Order: sequence, then C-alpha cells, then structure tokens
Amino acid sequence: MTIKKLGMRHILTICLTSALLSGCESYAISNDSSPTSKKTIKKRPNFVWLVSEDNSKRYLKLYNAKGAEMPNIESLAKQGLVFNNAFSNSPVCSTARTTLALGAYPAKLAMEYHRPFERINLPRELSTISDYLTKAGYYTSNDAKEDYNFVSPENNWSSSKKGASWHNRKAGQPFFHMQTWKTTHEGKLHFPESDIENLSTIHNPNSVELDPIHPNTELFRYTYARYLDLHKKVDKEMGVVINQLKEEGLLEDTFIFYFGDHGGVLPGSKGFVSERGLNVPLVVRVPKNFRHLLHKDLQAKLSTRVDGVISFIDFAPTLLELAGLPKSKLQDGESFLSKNLSLDDLNKRNTNFSFADRFDEKYDMVRGFRKGKYKYIRNYLPFNPDGLFSSYRYKQAAYREWKHLFKANKLNSVQSAFFKRKPLEALYDLEQDPFETKNLALLPQYTEKVIKMRAGLQKKLQSMPDLAFYPESYLVDIAKDDPIIFSLKHKSDIARFINIIDMSLQPFEQVKNKLKAVLLSNEQWERYWAMNAVLAFGDKANEFLPIIEKIRQSDINLINRSRAIQYLALNNGVSPQLELEDLVKQAKDPLTALAILNIATQLHDTLGIAFNIELNKLWKNSTETRGTSMESFHKRTVDGWFKARMDYLKNI
Repeated sequence: MTIKKLGMRHILTICLTSALLSGCESYAISNDSSPTSKKTIKKRPNFVWLVSEDNSKRYLKLYNAKGAEMPNIESLAKQGLVFNNAFSNSPVCSTARTTLALGAYPAKLAMEYHRPFERINLPRELSTISDYLTKAGYYTSNDAKEDYNFVSPENNWSSSKKGASWHNRKAGQPFFHMQTWKTTHEGKLHFPESDIENLSTIHNPNSVELDPIHPNTELFRYTYARYLDLHKKVDKEMGVVINQLKEEGLLEDTFIFYFGDHGGVLPGSKGFVSERGLNVPLVVRVPKNFRHLLHKDLQAKLSTRVDGVISFIDFAPTLLELAGLPKSKLQDGESFLSKNLSLDDLNKRNTNFSFADRFDEKYDMVRGFRKGKYKYIRNYLPFNPDGLFSSYRYKQAAYREWKHLFKANKLNSVQSAFFKRKPLEALYDLEQDPFETKNLALLPQYTEKVIKMRAGLQKKLQSMPDLAFYPESYLVDIAKDDPIIFSLKHKSDIARFINIIDMSLQPFEQVKNKLKAVLLSNEQWERYWAMNAVLAFGDKANEFLPIIEKIRQSDINLINRSRAIQYLALNNGVSPQLELEDLVKQAKDPLTALAILNIATQLHDTLGIAFNIELNKLWKNSTETRGTSMESFHKRTVDGWFKARMDYLKNI
C-alpha cells in the first residue's frame, strides 16, 4: 500500500493522529522531494503469548540443572532472550493476569483480591493490552482463560474461547494470540496419596532437589517428580502451536513469549511473595523480520540471558512499544524491548514490587520490595501464619502432610516457620539465600539497609497509593466505579494509615502515646490500623486493655470489635467463641463475615479453638442484590469459602 507524497508536516500529522486514534502502522517517511517519491506503510509484528500456569522458573532445566527438559522452549531460547529475573507482581492467578492485561498495579485499582467479590470498573484512561491492539487493527485471540478482576471492555478480544486462534483474521492482518495451559496448574497435584504406589513418574523422585522449607518425605519427593513430568507434557502441547507458526510461514514475523502466569505450585509457593511464588520463566523469541525493533546490542546478542529485573507491569507497555503505539499514563510498567534500550541498560533494572492480600477465603496483607540482591518483605498482619488454612491449598496431599508433621513436632526450624507467626519485616540476601530462610532484618549490621528498603516500600505504597489500606468490605462498594478518583481523594488518608501501622516497627515505649491517641480516634479505619498495630505488639500493649475492651464491646465496625477479641484471646486468655460467632451473624455483608471468619481461623490454628458457626442466608441475599450476573460466581466461590471455613472451624 502506498500514499502520494505530501508535505512533511502533513504526513506527520496524519501519522500521529492515526497512531493515537486507531494505532495504524507507522509510516516510513522520506525526505526525497521528487514527485515520484512514495511512502510505504511498515509491516507490524505479530505477538504470541504461551502461558503455563502455576510454575516458577526452578522447574525448568533451562534455569535449574535438576529441572525438567523442555525442548520446544529451549529451542525458542536459542533464537531469543532468556530472562533470569522475570516476576509476577502477585503470586496468584487473577491478580497476576490483571497486572499482565493492564500493565498497572492492581493494588492501586482495588483489584488486588483473588477471587474478586465484585469486578471493578476500569478507569477511563486505562484499558487492556488486547483492547488497545484490537483498536489498532490487530486480530486478538485468547485460548481461553481470562480471569481478570475488572469489568472487561466490550470486544476486549476479537475471539476469546476454547480453540480461539489467529486463523480467522483478515489476510495480512497482524495478530496477538494468548494461549494458556492448565497442564501445570495446582489442581493437577490434587491426587490421592495412593498414587505413590499406583502411578509411577518419569522423573525419579529420589533425584529431585527439594526446597529447604519442605520435609524430605516420600510424598514430597513424589509430588516434585510428578510436577516435573507435567512440564514435559506442557512443552509438547506448546510445541504444537510453535509448529503451526512455522508451517504457516509466520514464525519470523512473530514475537513469541513463553512464561508462567506466576510462581508455584509446591506448598509454600503459589500465594506467597517468596521468589518461589513470583520468579517465573520467561523466554522471548525474536523474529528475524523484526529484530530491527530492538537495540543493536540485543540484535547482536540473541540467544543470551538477561539479568535485569522485569515484571508483569512491563509486558503490556512492551507490546505497545513494539507495535508503535503509545502507552497509557496509568500504566506503571516500562517496555523491556526497545530500539533505545541496550542490554546494559536493561540489566541495570533492579527493582520489583509484589503484593499478597485475600486469596480465596484466606486474608493476609504482605508487600515485597526488591532492589538488587536484597528483598524486603513487610507483613502487615504478622499474626496470620503463612500456613493459615485455605481450602484449595490443602487439597494437595503434600500440604496436609506438611501441617501434620508440624503438629507432630517433626520439622526443623526452617520447615516449621511456615506455620508460625511471621516477622513484622524481613530482609533477605537473595544471592546468598535464594530460598529466603535467613532473615537479616534484626541483625545490627543490616539496620541501615533495612531502613532504606523500608523507605523504598513506603514511597511506593504512598505514591500509588495502595488501596488495600482500606479493608475489602469497604473498598469494593466505595471504589469500584472509579478507583483512580477514589485514590486521589484518599491519598493522604492512606499515607496516614501506613504511618499508623508502621508504629509497630518502633519500640513500644516510644510510640505508645501516639498509638493510644489513634485507638481513641473517631475515624474507624484509623482504629482499624491501630488495632493491627496493637496485635503486632502483643502483650506489650496490655496497658491499653480498657480501650481494647471498649472497642470490643461497642465499636461500630465489626472487624475492629473482632480484632479486639482476637487480641484478648491471644494475650489474655479470653474465650472468643461466642462473641465471634455472634459477630459473624451480625455482619451485613459477606466480606465482613469472611474477614471475621479469618480471625476465627487464626485463633483456631494458633490456640486450638473450635467454632460452631452457621450463616443461613447471609451471602445468598447479597447475591440477589448484586444481580444474576454474579450469581454463578457467588455460588461457585463465596458459598464454597464459607462452607469450607465453617466445616474446618468445627474440628481441632
């Protein structure tokens, strides 16, 4: 396709307007002023994302000598880039996929919870990578998992269903195809223990390399081996798509990204901001016909490894860059493939932000900040052990065995930590301690490093701002229509909440007067974070007992009352059963009830207390008020969360 020569300014105006409005191809503009000069539209690259669910990079031989051989992925690596430090920002499906789709942190958009009680509306200034590419003239196909925490734009994909592919596009139309395989999903490890005797594995269970957090048992070794087998299987399945591209002559026009949708999936990985839960494999095959879109350094160094840190917020901006499209001002990521980005500059990228909140029925709030070889973790609810019961996690036999061995006092200190109270903050040297077992935060020689990393995280949380400093039960109703407007109105409030909970990092005697004043605040969410700080201090805060007792008896916020009951049960032996059971029934919405049940679960697992809770129609009424579009979701998830929690709490 050609266009007649026009004046330079006119041509630029046409190109800029077209790129912004429809994402048309960029034009190759010549300075030749001859009447016969023609301007040719550049061809645009195709993109294919091949996604294996729930696996960290350590399960691939490409990264770990003990990992599984994946010849199709290894072949891609020989013609592209292998990223050693690629991260999901969240260690679970819907939050990770939300990040991928948007190139923005879900925590600033009220989308940080898995699964969402209610999907959030996208702000006007932000859409999905598939929507942007569709509007730019790409054919976009998804086979077939979406799993987002937002209300999808109309016609988000050209085709999104089982079996969708690029084959229905118009002749010559560029395409973006995403395909996800459940072959390595967590659910594939929900097998009966009898399989150890009845179903052999390709990989030898006695040759696997166990994480130091895991007990060396026959069941764990078998689970590892079986999971490695699944990687060989998914490699063959992905090879079918790669071969299709070859056979159709599309391979050298297509950037192929292979990656895991987050880490996992052995116990203590998926759902946690450890490297096991976040550090994914990423291989990008660069097609010959579009190598010119990369910096000359990278063009010359294909089949190389990249040490720079990139994360899921960077994926959408990268595709926009390669397609010649501008990114949204609300996107947090930066392209990692660009004509202006050298390998040296890419390798200088060294920071990552990660988060974990409510995943299924299990509430927590953890933030991670990595810079260089150091990783800082802030546990805002340290009294919630990582091993707190979650029904889907514990369908895995290895999970159940791990907890049984803990109760039987048959684990070492590293293996036991998963079931114990977490530190307020942790610092790890990932070069010396890649499995994050040695917390340096309390060692005096690392005090300065802890302070710097803590400040880096605080700056990140306040600048977003991180909306999770409002409890989900409040956030889902108040912020769902436009989270950006909500965040702008409440940015100073969130900064104040962060300062309140961070009092728990200081000596009690230095902050007790300030903390007391906040406990007496008229603002419910200030009291909420003050109570979390009190729980973090433990029995040091017993001088606040009269105030805590008042909160227990009369606070208008049921979660605050439940936190007070939790404190009294943990530090003063007060029986919590009847009061928590009653507060759950008083809750006017399922998310408040679920948060209270999480407190009951913590007391159950920590103190061995049983609860007898029945809810009748509470969450069913909520389903009805939210309309039929949510009914199947609630029936499948929220009802299941409550049933699993209530059944579990009845037994010790």
